Amino acid sequence: MNHNFSTATLTETSYTQTETNVKSIPTYIYASVFASLCIAVGLLWDISWHMSVGRDGLFSPPHIGIYLGAVIAGVFSGVKVLKTSFWGSKEEKAQNIKFWGIFHGSLGAMFCVWGAFAMLTSAPFDDWWHSTYGLDVKILSPPHALLGLGMIMIQFGAMISVISVQNKLEGKADARTKSHLEWMYALSSGFLLAMVYVLVSEYFFVNRLHSALAYQVAALIFPIFMVSVAYAAPYKWAATKMALAYTFIMAVMVWILPLFPAEPRLSPVYNYITRFQPYHFPMLLIVPAIALDVLMAKYRNINKWLFATMISIAFVATFVPTQWYFAEFLNTEAARGWFFGRFSWPYSAPPEFQYRFAFHPRFIDTGWALISGLLIAAGIGILTSRLGLSWGNWMKQVKR
Repeated sequence: MNHNFSTATLTETSYTQTETNVKSIPTYIYASVFASLCIAVGLLWDISWHMSVGRDGLFSPPHIGIYLGAVIAGVFSGVKVLKTSFWGSKEEKAQNIKFWGIFHGSLGAMFCVWGAFAMLTSAPFDDWWHSTYGLDVKILSPPHALLGLGMIMIQFGAMISVISVQNKLEGKADARTKSHLEWMYALSSGFLLAMVYVLVSEYFFVNRLHSALAYQVAALIFPIFMVSVAYAAPYKWAATKMALAYTFIMAVMVWILPLFPAEPRLSPVYNYITRFQPYHFPMLLIVPAIALDVLMAKYRNINKWLFATMISIAFVATFVPTQWYFAEFLNTEAARGWFFGRFSWPYSAPPEFQYRFAFHPRFIDTGWALISGLLIAAGIGILTSRLGLSWGNWMKQVKR
């Protein structure tokens, strides 16, 4: 009987400990990760809106989704900062960073607050820009640059918030808490990767993916984020899970958006459509991510420049042929169904464009031009991988 009582007590204690550990993850962190999701969904929806409908107002549905992310991140993180600053104990304040002499908050919360300010400031700026200059022809217009900076700050803040809790609870959290943190880290980093991809996606149109330039840009952008996330993670396969989150959010938007009706509302209309036209199917970053995680598991403690060289070579050797031949497939009729979304085409572009399903001759590299271009990509990758290792090492130490 005593044995049964002890067992029951132990079970109850373990359950209570589990609940306590899960509750030790602050609410604002869940909110910031959800805000990052809202931003990623709203951004991809907004691009689709421009491709399908045209001119959008300040309070168009995609904009509401984006600014909802800003409000959620700003409010939850702001409340956390104010609560700690004015009602927190000395111990609580000591566990956070001090800002402007009176504010105390975690680094992630600070990023989210400033990101929310930047995003909300960009809203009237963007509305004025459209009213004055018309529809954007480039993704990175001045108000979009400010908006993009704010979105990246919130998404980066969400990721930093998660990793700081991971670092503080390392060796202390139970399996359930670790699982919560692990997947929030994967999701927040994956949503950030999707955001970064969109900002440079003009280099990754399918008809440009037989050019060395596309892979040079890829080597400039992706290793920084993938390497830092993998190196900072206290568990294996972090880059793979990040790539899975990126792939999931990009692919789901390709699959869901065409289910809803849309028609052009701004001339000229060269391609009349009746459904939302989705943006790009995700790039196959999952392949170099797996290679990166394998290297990370075996060689993370060797000389950092040597490790960065190995990562860069692995990135180019796996990503280039994978995406190269996948791009060839995307130009075939087999890719024009609902799954890969290659039927998608802006209403303002003539559907008979000769390079819609073919590589543009200006972006085809062969022979020495291709080899030298990929060698440059590998060199760029060494530098960005090394930067990613330094960034990841910094993130491993963030606890505030």
